[in-house]
Amino acid sequence: MDGARLAASARWSGSALAEPIPLLAGGVIVSCQAGPEDPLFGPTLMPAMARAAAKGGAVAIRANGPGDIAAIRAAVSLPIIGLWKVDVPGLGVRITPNVEHARAVAAAGTSIIALDATARARSDGSSVADLIARVRGETGLPVLADVSTVDEGLAAQDSGADLIATTLAGYTDGAPSSAGPDLQLVAELAPRLHVPLIAEGRIATPDEAARAIALGAYAVVVGHAITRPEWITARFVAALKTL
Repeated sequence: MDGARLAASARWSGSALAEPIPLLAGGVIVSCQAGPEDPLFGPTLMPAMARAAAKGGAVAIRANGPGDIAAIRAAVSLPIIGLWKVDVPGLGVRITPNVEHARAVAAAGTSIIALDATARARSDGSSVADLIARVRGETGLPVLADVSTVDEGLAAQDSGADLIATTLAGYTDGAPSSAGPDLQLVAELAPRLHVPLIAEGRIATPDEAARAIALGAYAVVVGHAITRPEWITARFVAALKTL
């Protein structure tokens, strides 16, 4: 076991973590997601991306929507953090906004269900605690709470989330955006949690991923820097234009 995985495992060795959470310790979770505007969009190409990630040593895949999740589940044996991004009228895009979406994600082959645990309004008026309790109760799966602030992370933990992720840092009104990952949030939140923290959001280099683990993250999610060829290409192009 490498140093990062050993350190993450050691910190939580006495904790009763739901399966398959222990498999994530100190590892890289690859976000295999693509929007309709992306050349790789759809359940045909995302499984190939997941297989490539698995071959490279990823400990899990993060995937969006029942179609992609089912296709990826057929392609790899890694744990899948499943979610469903939904454009909710009047509210914008939300991650797995209600129990019906969570059930569909679970049925597609998800191992862990990710959902929006920010303080933003919900279409059905439910609380984060209500949603987490119903999702856990009706699917029997661990819940990963995507948050944007320290307070949201602590509230999600108190509401019963099995994991907390910094996924939405910089994407809500309460969390100013930055060009890079919000490692300050990782540093502030990790020591205050009694459930593992996943660092996610704008992690673009191996050094940033390693820094997140050093600051207390249990694992890291990397998306664009691995699975978005057009984004990677654009970075190279932009760098050359500055010469």
